[in-house]
Amino acid sequence: MKYIIFLLFISQSLSQVIERDNKLLWDGTDWKFISKRSASNPESIYRIKSAYINGLLDGRLYYYLKAWGENQSFADSLYADRVDYMTPKETIRQIDRFYQDPLMDYVPVISALIIVHMQVEQAPKRIVDQYIYQTKLWINNLILDMEEAGMRNLLKDKQSKQQR
Repeated sequence: MKYIIFLLFISQSLSQVIERDNKLLWDGTDWKFISKRSASNPESIYRIKSAYINGLLDGRLYYYLKAWGENQSFADSLYADRVDYMTPKETIRQIDRFYQDPLMDYVPVISALIIVHMQVEQAPKRIVDQYIYQTKLWINNLILDMEEAGMRNLLKDKQSKQQR
């Protein structure tokens, strides 16, 4: 009996650890971890970060085209900001600079990408700060929802909404 209880305890503990590691979005901690994981090899770091940014931009293009097929003016207004303004190398450098501030570590990489492009395009500081504030508020609410409802339930709800 003690053996069964011990196994249940271990499996429950491991499932909680795995669920915490199953993140919905990459953030600054993941971005910084690339450098540590790649043994500080600049070529590897650049390739990994560049591939991730290209994946984000490809996904954004896919959803833009999907929305554009439904409603062109809505898609154009939703995706009006340019996030391919800089070269990948410059984008990586700017995102690295952005994540030097420890308070920005939990901002998702996609939001950091938008923020650094806003800064380079010299958007008013007030607008950039408001976007950062809204991003932090959104991610905090999302994390709280995931902790309350459990990530599996949250993802299940989102999938059922998408299938309708």
